[in-house]
Amino acid sequence: MEAIDPKPNDTIIPLGDYVDRGIDSKGVLDQLIQLSERCKLVPILGNHDQMMLHARDGESDFQFWLNCGGDSALDSYGSTGQLDLIPRKHTRFLESCHSYFETETHIFLHANYTPDLSLHDHDDHTIRWLSLRDYVPQRIHSSGKIAVVGHTPHDEIFDLGHLVCIDTGVCNGGWLTALDVESGEIWQVNEWGEFRKEQTENS
Repeated sequence: MEAIDPKPNDTIIPLGDYVDRGIDSKGVLDQLIQLSERCKLVPILGNHDQMMLHARDGESDFQFWLNCGGDSALDSYGSTGQLDLIPRKHTRFLESCHSYFETETHIFLHANYTPDLSLHDHDDHTIRWLSLRDYVPQRIHSSGKIAVVGHTPHDEIFDLGHLVCIDTGVCNGGWLTALDVESGEIWQVNEWGEFRKEQTENS
């Protein structure tokens, strides 16, 4: 965010999975909430974020979340298995996240899409869980808009023209990628906040 330096009229669209696996889920949500006061923020709900919300629904949902990285999220709140230390502003933020977002030229989702199905009619499994390893849309969405997704990590940006996946595996030692869909500019940093050398040289 320091490098992008968003202005009040800029739109930032985080693609989800703000919690779990990393060491500071709490800090990520705090930063996103602060960012929403600085520019137009349109956060997309990821499957891990959805699991965190569902963890309140019962013991089986809670255990499922823990097994998928929820234990790391709770650690960031100083909790050893309790949800009550998660501040209400964090759950409100996740509850306010979008399933998808559209501009005149692009659609933004967490995971995947079905070409012939309207975005409104997509189910949770497709837009939040369906990996590109299991299904890759072979053509552009019926809206005629390019899809930008995350969820399925790749070593490099996965660009098919009609679909762009910018999950480059930061939680597995890769890069956190940001893309300006209008200019094509790319920012990539690792988990220590170090810029990717190629990006620095080309900027």
